[in-house]
Amino acid sequence: MTRPLRSDASRNRDKLLTAAAQEFAAQGLDAPLEHIARRAGVSIGTLYNHFPTRDDFLNALLPSRLGPALEGLAAAAHATDDPWQAFETYVTGLCALQATDHGLNDAISQRIQLTPEVLAVCQQGLEHVQRIIGRAKADGRLRPDFEPSDLVPLQWAMSQVIQRDPTGWRRFLGFYLDGLRTG
Repeated sequence: MTRPLRSDASRNRDKLLTAAAQEFAAQGLDAPLEHIARRAGVSIGTLYNHFPTRDDFLNALLPSRLGPALEGLAAAAHATDDPWQAFETYVTGLCALQATDHGLNDAISQRIQLTPEVLAVCQQGLEHVQRIIGRAKADGRLRPDFEPSDLVPLQWAMSQVIQRDPTGWRRFLGFYLDGLRTG
């Protein structure tokens, strides 16, 4: 059983999480922890007291950011009546998320090794993707050989496109989607 944090320690933890979200979004998940401590206005020792490893930061931050983002994309896709449009909405939203947040880009493209906690959130997103893909395939407009696992190399490729040209990803995605559409 752990004791609750003192109010100043709780404030420092909150400042560190806010700073980490900003730093990871701007620089990616390998952003220097010293920058996060500086942005939060605390010492590096305080950072390590709260988050002894980078994985501790990722576990405290990513599930609560990635989970709702993936749920929102899935909800928008599920609310779309047209199965192809639902698929396109999900994939485009996922790429837009990658383009706007370098940390989430790293997590989605699995550029770094993800912790089991973060992978569990990704697995929940995969369950939605299976339904979205299944609808589009059943409708006959998505290639029948396309599988949910085929999104992984797309997200990795998009992470590379985004790193080199943050605005060019929509054009690249258009080519990709055209290749998947059957009719």
